Amino acid sequence: MPQFFLNKRLIILLISIIVLVALVGFSLRDRENASWPEQFVKDVVGFGENIVAKPTSFVSGVFGGVADLKNTYTENQHLKERLEELAQLESEVADLKKENKDLKENLDIADSLRDYDPVNASVISRNPTNWNDQIEIDKGSSDGVKPDMAVTTPNGLIGKVTTTGAKSATVELLTSSDVKNRVSAKVQGSENAYGIINGYDSDTKLLELKQLPYDMKFKKGQKVVTSGLGGKFPAGIFIGTIEKVETDKMGLSQTAYIKSGADIYDLLF
Repeated sequence: MPQFFLNKRLIILLISIIVLVALVGFSLRDRENASWPEQFVKDVVGFGENIVAKPTSFVSGVFGGVADLKNTYTENQHLKERLEELAQLESEVADLKKENKDLKENLDIADSLRDYDPVNASVISRNPTNWNDQIEIDKGSSDGVKPDMAVTTPNGLIGKVTTTGAKSATVELLTSSDVKNRVSAKVQGSENAYGIINGYDSDTKLLELKQLPYDMKFKKGQKVVTSGLGGKFPAGIFIGTIEKVETDKMGLSQTAYIKSGADIYDLLF
């Protein structure tokens, strides 16, 4: 009798294993449609995931919206502060201009080179064979343009007018190969240093500021502007920043290599 029950249990175990293997094999075979038990399990699991996911997504969205609103409020406060500073700065500039004008009138001082009205112009042609030398602009003598006038972009000086027609003018660029093309400049710092922009390194694409004092120290990033000492350009027009400085062969002066503030290679306006 015990042997019978033992055999019966063994038979049941073998049948269970066979059924289990068959079910596993059936579930693993390639087919497009799942069996109804699988579908039932998937539906139950999917329903549970939706119940959990929707409230979680809602709560996450609420917190994300609150964070975005807070960031927007902070940015708005910063912009308001900047606008207030700008308004104050504009007011101070207006006062300084008025004081300067009154002082000139009281002291009977003639207008300086700083007192100029800009003329807006666009580039109308540029010769590929002397790309770095000159450009043509669409403003000329009838627009008040004259030879030796400075030509700038919002980012800095690019050159000077050489010849004019009634409705056009030729501009010699700072990158010109003409050795006579010179601009008086100064390096801004605790103590100003004066030199001459004369030359362009086509390999490094840097302007050359020559004849700087040999005993002065310069740092990368120092600003270079027009000095106004040449008698043609107004003082203070931004030219660029120092990239490196080298002492000449005789050790009597230094040459600074300047990264132009304006993109002279690509000019439209």
